[in-house]
Amino acid sequence: MAIASETQLTQENSSNSSWKIKLLYDGKCPLCVREVKFLLKRDRGRGIVNFVDIADPNYNPEANGGVDFATAMGRIHGILPDGTVIKNVEVFRRVYEELGMGWVYALTKLPAISKIADILYGVWADWRLQLTGRPSLSEILATRASECNSKGRCQKH
Repeated sequence: MAIASETQLTQENSSNSSWKIKLLYDGKCPLCVREVKFLLKRDRGRGIVNFVDIADPNYNPEANGGVDFATAMGRIHGILPDGTVIKNVEVFRRVYEELGMGWVYALTKLPAISKIADILYGVWADWRLQLTGRPSLSEILATRASECNSKGRCQKH
């Protein structure tokens, strides 16, 4: 599935008001996109997960729990239908549960395992840009600010 198809599916999901969780993901991260492709297949067009690409120039923090671009780039975030913002491994746990694969992250419900999983995820999140061959977060933010200012398309980041 190409990125354009994911964007189309993301847009279709966002119009579906029956979603159980919004998943904020970095559409320019190759591993993030790979995970989204996997989850899109598991969602099977049901709209259970509302996939929101934070790299889209039209990303709107106000429509996504107030999570700005810089914050969303630092850690994965999810938004529940009641507006509650969750982050880190809790997002994966909730998404997988909603898609009927809760067993994948079931052990992370145990307090000690949860703490370890969040620490390991934090290490990954801190290094993901470098590990995937992308510029640093400060460079990405500067480029986005420049593009947003010159094109006037981006929401607050």
